Amino acid sequence: MSTSTRDPALRRGASAEETRRRIEDMAETLFRSIGYQKTTVADIARELGMSPANIYRFYPSKSAINEVIAARMLDGVESELWTVARGRGTAAERLRTLLRTLHHRHMALFFTQRRLHDMVTAAMAEHWGVVERFIEGIRTAIRHVLMDGMASGEFARLDADATATAIKMATIGFMHPVLIAECGLRQEPEEEMARKLEQVIDLLLRGIQAKVDS
Repeated sequence: MSTSTRDPALRRGASAEETRRRIEDMAETLFRSIGYQKTTVADIARELGMSPANIYRFYPSKSAINEVIAARMLDGVESELWTVARGRGTAAERLRTLLRTLHHRHMALFFTQRRLHDMVTAAMAEHWGVVERFIEGIRTAIRHVLMDGMASGEFARLDADATATAIKMATIGFMHPVLIAECGLRQEPEEEMARKLEQVIDLLLRGIQAKVDS
């Protein structure tokens, strides 16, 4: 990139909200192209025709910018999960689709957006606040589907909180970017991981579905 990308809107007294959005947009662009670790506040400022001091008026540190970009990515995934959780279909279908979606989104991050994958991996390893909220969002979406399934009689009566946590932990090897990279793809191809996820989901559903008297 070069200073030819400077945004004249930043020199025309744009609102604070608009300036933040432009800073975030540029940060995300740089994160995607050169990686979040190599991107500096000075890089972001230069591309926008601003001074680093102006960036710090809106974000107290580079870490704060990192968290905002991570939140952008993870909030999009969480929104998609909630669309599934609150959507149509049986509770079993929605739970399966929710877990598949989470796996597919992390796989896509690994294969097509490796530099952003590295940021999410670091965020999880370092327990960024945005990741903690995302993980709780996943658990809550699973709990929502379980509650629907119990209300309809599709699932057995169970502790929805504990079961949601158990389901999250049972499938973590298919969802956590570090485990996908280190334990999954090093040992088996993507198609085999997807097949094994389906087997785990089948097992989980058999364990929670209501028993029908014969």
